Amino acid sequence: AKAQQLPSIGAGFGPTRQKLSPASQGLDANADTSAQTLWRAQTNVSYELDLFGRIASSVNAATADTQQQEALYHSALLALQADVAQNYFQIRQLDTEQIIYERMIKLLTESRNLMQARFKNGAVSEMDVFRAQTELSTAQTGLLSLMRQRANTEHALAVLLGKTPAEFNLAQQSLTINTVQVPACLPSSLLERRPDVAAAERAMAADNARIGIARAAFFPRLSLTGALGYESSTLGDLAQWSSRTFLLGPIAGTILSLPLFDGGQRKAGVAQARAAYEESVANYRQTVLNAFREVENGLTDQRILDQQMNTQTQALIASRHANKLLHLRYRKGAVSYLEVIDSDR
Repeated sequence: AKAQQLPSIGAGFGPTRQKLSPASQGLDANADTSAQTLWRAQTNVSYELDLFGRIASSVNAATADTQQQEALYHSALLALQADVAQNYFQIRQLDTEQIIYERMIKLLTESRNLMQARFKNGAVSEMDVFRAQTELSTAQTGLLSLMRQRANTEHALAVLLGKTPAEFNLAQQSLTINTVQVPACLPSSLLERRPDVAAAERAMAADNARIGIARAAFFPRLSLTGALGYESSTLGDLAQWSSRTFLLGPIAGTILSLPLFDGGQRKAGVAQARAAYEESVANYRQTVLNAFREVENGLTDQRILDQQMNTQTQALIASRHANKLLHLRYRKGAVSYLEVIDSDR
């Protein structure tokens, strides 16, 4: 688009065959005029003066379009980073669940062995042994399911990182608790960092510049053109100094042109540009509203999830104490092993 602000220079070479009419040479109507061949080798220069900002508006629109595409690129990059983070933490979650399942399998294995020993001594029925084996096999099945999920998630993470799943391996690591503290009273201007908001704003600026392009169609256009070179009726005389020629002004048309009637095309072009601008303004407002909604959802989720973590921690502590007491009661014969299995789970 910026190239329109500079002159356009070109060169050409070739013959033309033409026959002039007798009237154009001031001859009688029946005069015989012969056709002639002219050889030309010339340099052409053209330049449009931007009197009413048509080219400047085109540059502004193209610049805004470029900035919009850059913002959309960053939006795609941000989405990719979010996908990487989500897959990574999902793997760490599965790693943590796998450690829990391994501990539970170890516990259920000990319980099954204990049931088998007590059954041989006649202390419990065979039903308790079958229940212990069922719980152990169920836990082992759950562990295998977790391992399958982790492998699939690891393969998805490898693709997001641009690697083949075969060459990517992420070591097992348990998930640690990380508290996120968002400071209060954040300014809404931080939303301008969002690439989707920036892209919508640049699209609005581009459409606004296109209104200027449509308006410029109502004003005259001034184009400066010229040609300098050689012209001869024979190819051998083309390089002679006497064959030099020049032309100032357009070959066809005029230097200054102003359309007078176009059936409403320019008026419709301005209306179309305004409608596109209004559409981009509405899209920009919608993007900003969605940004506010997503931020409010994130802050609400964080606040409620912090409370949920606290209450869940309290429930876990209480469950561990209850589990210890239930194991003591089972050893004294106060409860059945089925209640112990439920408590362990």
